[in-house]
Amino acid sequence: MKPRLARGFTLIELLVTLAILGLLSALVIPVAQVTIQRRNEQELREALRDIRHAIDAYKQAYDEGRIPKGMLGSSGYPKNLEVLVEGVADQRNPKRAKIYFLRRIPRDPFNADSNVSPTQSWGKRSYASEADEPREGEDVYDVFTLSDRTGLNGVPYRKW
Repeated sequence: MKPRLARGFTLIELLVTLAILGLLSALVIPVAQVTIQRRNEQELREALRDIRHAIDAYKQAYDEGRIPKGMLGSSGYPKNLEVLVEGVADQRNPKRAKIYFLRRIPRDPFNADSNVSPTQSWGKRSYASEADEPREGEDVYDVFTLSDRTGLNGVPYRKW
């Protein structure tokens, strides 16, 4: 009589395979989390750069006389972020064509509340406030994230 050939896996082979899969998945999850955080940080950098560039372009247009000078003591910065999207009439253009500074206001990638508008997802600093303690005022001089998290570089996102 021929001996019967064993088919299938032994219990030890299955346990070793499961241990290897568990080890690999334990390594993949943190890498995936860091990758997601890195992507969000890149989106934050781009959004901050775009908004700050638009605020600076608004101020430059104000200084050049392309935006009407409002009240005395006006800083020349936009009253709110919506003005950057809505545009303002160019005082140097005979047809008073509008100058647009942003197509849309980007959303803060670290603000998880989807019920707030992109404008409300940002913290705003007025020209009159200190850099260490930013607060809103009659204009928008700068924006920052409202997240309390810290970046991969060790700097809190609010300081970016």
